Amino acid sequence: MYEDGIDGDFLKEVVANAIKKIDIGAAVLPNPLFRPDIDEHIICGGATDSSDDDDDDDAADDDEQDVWQDDDLLDDGKRRNRILNDTKSTKTTQTEQTDEPREGRAPERYSTSPKIPTRYARTLRNEFNAVVIEHHLKWAPMCVELCANEMDADGLPSRPRLGRYDFHHADAIVDWAIKHNMKVKGHVLVWHVTSPQFLEEMSPEEVREQLRRHIFTTMGHFRGRINVWDVVNEALAPDGTLAENVFFRKIGPGYIEDCFRWAHQADPDAILLYNDNKVEGMNGPNKEKADGFYHLLASLIKKGVPIHGCGIQAHFNAAGTGNKRVPTPRMVKNQIHRLGNLGLTVNISEMDVRVSQLAPNLRQIAQKQIYHDIIVAALTEPAFDGIWLWGFTDRHTWVTHFYHDDEPLIFDELYERKDAYYGLRDALFSITQGGTIGSSVMLDSDEDDDGNRWGHEWMQPGLEDEFSNIATGDDRPDWEL
Repeated sequence: MYEDGIDGDFLKEVVANAIKKIDIGAAVLPNPLFRPDIDEHIICGGATDSSDDDDDDDAADDDEQDVWQDDDLLDDGKRRNRILNDTKSTKTTQTEQTDEPREGRAPERYSTSPKIPTRYARTLRNEFNAVVIEHHLKWAPMCVELCANEMDADGLPSRPRLGRYDFHHADAIVDWAIKHNMKVKGHVLVWHVTSPQFLEEMSPEEVREQLRRHIFTTMGHFRGRINVWDVVNEALAPDGTLAENVFFRKIGPGYIEDCFRWAHQADPDAILLYNDNKVEGMNGPNKEKADGFYHLLASLIKKGVPIHGCGIQAHFNAAGTGNKRVPTPRMVKNQIHRLGNLGLTVNISEMDVRVSQLAPNLRQIAQKQIYHDIIVAALTEPAFDGIWLWGFTDRHTWVTHFYHDDEPLIFDELYERKDAYYGLRDALFSITQGGTIGSSVMLDSDEDDDGNRWGHEWMQPGLEDEFSNIATGDDRPDWEL
């Protein structure tokens, strides 16, 4: 970073100069978007800022802010204390802040009031041209969980009832994004993991009808505001067969086709995607699932199903072995290439890179290389149209809740750019004027001229088939395997 704080272009500025249109998006939570983190209050001492700001109404109204729950504000007491200590150490050296960051200025800490956007909001707006709603657009969170603490007329816990939706959280994020000219991707219409549990009690006919109604209700509400949807998510088992989830058991394997047809009927102009994990690399650590992904999509296209693209998630563990190993750039490029040959667009849909199981001196090296090299490889393929991160700051990451304490994203807990940020940004520069497509990344082989395999500096040894005994049809999410 230069002495005056200039740290180069924002990510969205880089892709704006790319030779093809690319989405650079991030998954978003409502609480940090509209409410300041705990240390933002401490930095400004609880004071308000009356200075003029072009984005005075970026934050939610006072009564709107009151609805956000604190479950995603701080991850745990340990993290809270660490952040508070870091804040105290920086508070005395903080320089006077400007209302608006100068073009190219590095992310900064700033005072927050109802008229000033949070650091989360400002970083999101500055760096990204697109958002995806991380949690609050899934079926159960919009419907079932809303009634969890309510009582019925007899004073008994209220049973979730069908057709009861609350789009408030999702509406707030979508409206904020549209105001800032950001694309919104809808995630996700159909995922068995976040569907109402009472579907299990229903007949096949009832499940089919409720699934159809859910798709029409959700897409109808956002029609004209959300034009891209992940329709079905993670319908494959680890061995590439269809997961025997509630929809498979109640409706049969044709439920995927049905969902896409219903989605197209609900909004004929929408772009419809299928999304899955551990399918990023052709002939890689998860060959069977990657092949199953390709064959599923090929069969949908052959049947004339209205599907336009797919997402490969890219939740990577740098220390993974066996089928948890990170695929090489060559594998990723080849997978995208064959998917593109089906006539589909391809995006990296949920990228993060876990590193806490590596030795501390290897973590930044591995994370930067994975973000850089995988994105460079993807960008060489004409079918590839976007990178979506599953969050952007280590302060707010699902990984802490579902795996372990980690630092998987490109901004740290204080919203400072990490080495991984620069790796990703350098990858985006590869498709701008003056850039080099491929950017010296190995794409034809997994070994360099000296026989060193890609990632050899940090990749861990392990048996490649140590996780090969997973049952056919397993419908558990990745974090439970």
